[in-house]
Amino acid sequence: MKERKTGNFSEQATFAGGCFWCVQGPFDAEAGVHNVEVGYAGGTQEEAYYEIVCSGKTQHRETIHMQFDPVQISYRTMLEIFFRQIDPTDPDGQFADQGFQYTTAVYYHTPEQRTIAEQYIRELDASKKYSKPIATQVVPFTTFFPAEEEHQSYYKKNPLRYQMYKKGSGRSAFIKRYS
Repeated sequence: MKERKTGNFSEQATFAGGCFWCVQGPFDAEAGVHNVEVGYAGGTQEEAYYEIVCSGKTQHRETIHMQFDPVQISYRTMLEIFFRQIDPTDPDGQFADQGFQYTTAVYYHTPEQRTIAEQYIRELDASKKYSKPIATQVVPFTTFFPAEEEHQSYYKKNPLRYQMYKKGSGRSAFIKRYS
């Protein structure tokens, strides 16, 4: 079990990786990361909740938002973890989930995060790891609305359903192929 209460959790990171259930666990497991929540970022409405975000009418994305200790884990490492959980080449969503609310994005909190994210994406594109260009956007962080309690740590609360979803959506096979 990682240490969760010690450290200087002075920075924030926010990532949209399609279904938020599938990207929370890897960050929960990481030393130096604290208070990982699933929710909704961006958007045009003053509130966000599951049903309205899933409708695709609000321009919110399903996201994870967390604090981290930059001494224990770098923002670059956070990006590496994130990009291992997604198909960064799909401009229309992730796996079985399509629509803007499931598209991938890095929400930067500081100019330094923006620079690091843009550089990482350039390097990933240049590596030719994927046959298509990277579609993940780098956008400024504006708002975050925590998701309803039933969605928080869903992978822990409903492990069988979660694993069936992750496999059935195609995410598990993609991660295995590109790991």
